[in-house]
Amino acid sequence: MPGENLTRVEAQERAAIVSVHNYDVTLDLTTGPELFAATTTVTFAATPGASTFIDAITRTVHSVTLNGVALDPAVVSDGIRIQLDDLAAENELTVVADAIYTNTGEGLHRFVDPVDNEVYLYSQFEVPDSRRVFAVFEQPNLKATFTFTVTAPEAWQVISNSTTPEPTPAGDGKATWAFAPTHTISSYITALVAGPYAVVRSELTSSDGRIIPLGVFSRKSLSEYLDADYIIEKTTQGFAYFEEKFGFPYPFDKYDQMFVPEFNAGAMENAGAVTFTETYIFRSKVTDAIKERRVVTILHELAHMWFGDLVTMTWWNDLWLNESFAEWASTIATAEATEWHEAWTTFAVMEKSWAYKQDQLPSTHPVVATIRDLDDVLVNFDGITYAKGGSVLKQLAAWVGIEAFFTGVGSYFQKHQWGNTELRDLLVELEAASGRDLTEWAQLWLETAGVNTLRPEITVDAEGTITGFAVLQTATADYPTIRPHRLAIGFYNRDAAAKLVRTHRVELDVDGARTDVAELVGQARPDLVLLNDDDLTYAKVRLDEASQAVALQHLAAIESPLARAIVWGSVWDATRDAETSARDFVRLVLNNVETETESTTLRTVVGQLVLTASSYVAEEHRAQVTTEVADGLWALAAGAAAGSDAQFQFVKFFASVAETEEQLAHIAGLRSGAETLAGLTIDTDLAWELLIALVAGGKAVAAEIDAALASDNTATGAQSAALARAAVPTAEAKLAAWSSLIDVDTAATTIVRTTAAGFLRVNDPSLLAPFQEKYFDMLQSVWEARSFSIGEKLVIGLYPSPLNNQALADATHAWLAANAEPAALRRLVVENLAGVERSLAVQARDAQ
Repeated sequence: MPGENLTRVEAQERAAIVSVHNYDVTLDLTTGPELFAATTTVTFAATPGASTFIDAITRTVHSVTLNGVALDPAVVSDGIRIQLDDLAAENELTVVADAIYTNTGEGLHRFVDPVDNEVYLYSQFEVPDSRRVFAVFEQPNLKATFTFTVTAPEAWQVISNSTTPEPTPAGDGKATWAFAPTHTISSYITALVAGPYAVVRSELTSSDGRIIPLGVFSRKSLSEYLDADYIIEKTTQGFAYFEEKFGFPYPFDKYDQMFVPEFNAGAMENAGAVTFTETYIFRSKVTDAIKERRVVTILHELAHMWFGDLVTMTWWNDLWLNESFAEWASTIATAEATEWHEAWTTFAVMEKSWAYKQDQLPSTHPVVATIRDLDDVLVNFDGITYAKGGSVLKQLAAWVGIEAFFTGVGSYFQKHQWGNTELRDLLVELEAASGRDLTEWAQLWLETAGVNTLRPEITVDAEGTITGFAVLQTATADYPTIRPHRLAIGFYNRDAAAKLVRTHRVELDVDGARTDVAELVGQARPDLVLLNDDDLTYAKVRLDEASQAVALQHLAAIESPLARAIVWGSVWDATRDAETSARDFVRLVLNNVETETESTTLRTVVGQLVLTASSYVAEEHRAQVTTEVADGLWALAAGAAAGSDAQFQFVKFFASVAETEEQLAHIAGLRSGAETLAGLTIDTDLAWELLIALVAGGKAVAAEIDAALASDNTATGAQSAALARAAVPTAEAKLAAWSSLIDVDTAATTIVRTTAAGFLRVNDPSLLAPFQEKYFDMLQSVWEARSFSIGEKLVIGLYPSPLNNQALADATHAWLAANAEPAALRRLVVENLAGVERSLAVQARDAQ
């Protein structure tokens, strides 16, 4: 990996020399299963006489021709960069090379479908991987047009950023697709998807009257499960919403959405050619939370067509703005333009909990991060870049007003279309639209790290009338910034039906360590006071003592899903911060989660419950509490409405924690059909989860895994089988899983992920003790040898965190003390350590 890095200084120096006109890229995808032929002709202006380099990660460079002069590939190319000297004012460079297919989800990924042996290809270029396919000046501010010509089997679909042309026969069952030039875009959002994909086509009319063709693609073997009509409906709703709010029509000529195998992320915003993980094709039942998340993801990528693709960051330090804007825009569009009206509740529960967790790690950083090189940006696709940034933009929209916010964004698109920008360019337009100076706001919110905590201070007289109300704001010693907040305060009282409903709300600016709220003086003290009502700002919230008591006793009675989510989040923060007992959180969840109406809230809170039982409860109580949690989840599943989302989730979580003979007997009964729950169908994916639970509990053997895979010989089946084999609770099975990932480098990205998950799936953490030393011994060599995507999965996925003891913390400290570099690897290890140290602190509080 080090040889593939690019520093910001290098990018700045190159941008000062080079201005790119066009790339003409010719690819032959019929040359075999390992390599493909790539010929790139680049036309560009440059400072006469200057030297620079172009990026090209290749197997072999056959020829390099600069301005008609043949250069010796052995001299100018090292397989990563090609040196270019004595440039002219106008230049033409042609590079003929063989490039390498990957199975890591970086560059041009090649996948063979086990169902029918068909080959599927797709590109994934963010951050720096278009250079794995063609020669390119790989940085976002060297925009150009791209003209792709692709030769592939004639039966394939070939999709890129421009509208797919009619292919011309090339003989021997091959055809050639000659695409028109793209708009002026960055290289990381170019795309190539090829294979015998099944497709559903539609169209819509843009706000400027253009007909925009739509395509939804999937592997043939999954096409029966593809609900393309629904995807097109959400896409159409998103188009209408964004075109109206942005005041700018969709900027590209067509919009294709491809669901592709072994994808590393949720989706990628290639211009007019978005790729999605095919886990969003539902072959089995999924939770409503996943269904909603798919809609948010669809709209997230669509928002990027304007913010990121039409207008692009100059350098990766503004990656946060790209991703945060898409997070914010997709959430508001989901809430206002689709049937998922509680999308902001989902955002509060899922995105913000991720942000608060990330912002309290030792590796936290300002939203506007220092990005010195590509290694920095690769580890910065995190909860700050996405979730905190999105939360801060929600606060910014509240600060300037939503109408002014959209007006400013629209002006930004108009002024900077097809160009590159920095944060200040957006702030200028928001200031003009709102009349607010955002200089200090941006400095406090975007250039400093850490999360504030807000608490109410309330005094009342003997009659219960409020005589004083203030909002107190604190910050940590490491990150002492006190920030301005636009927030709401809600008063909640029990109604005749015993529901806690909002009876009063004020919205105000809070600034400084103490803000007095005079307008609440004289009001009757309500049953519950909720700071940050409607979740406008980004801050941890604490309840006053009286409100805390009411909330804990009547949490399920809070009528508003968003208010409930804020209270759940407040209690969870207090648990993670070792302010309250972990066992108290367990009891709270088991007593209140049964009636939770929001799928993502339920999913998140029960996930926190499972984490608390396994990692936060004091060791002397852990076995008892884990049993209580599993038994409680089984009881909740049995009592849930037949066929409901809650029933389904309770069963899935029960399967993840079942350990006792009785619990595993329930799992076996469900899987065999000897035991049933009304309305619950044991479909293919749920059957795998039940089998994995039995394997981890020592109640199923390898032959049963083999039989399950034989009956589900699919990509998903292979991933589940890999997880199951790694979960076998023997030293031999754990060693085999470890060796399959560390001793060889052949597993595809999804098999690496699932094998690592199975490796850490233990009912007895001592099974992982022998791997503590192995883990630290392998870190440097694996990081050096593997791609970033695989290296990251191994560093995080094989860390023996279930040990959760002081010995693991001490060993991690020792490794960090002995290894000053590389920074990206250290960051991942530091974050692993932070999880263990937080667990130890919360366990100590629970033991009191």
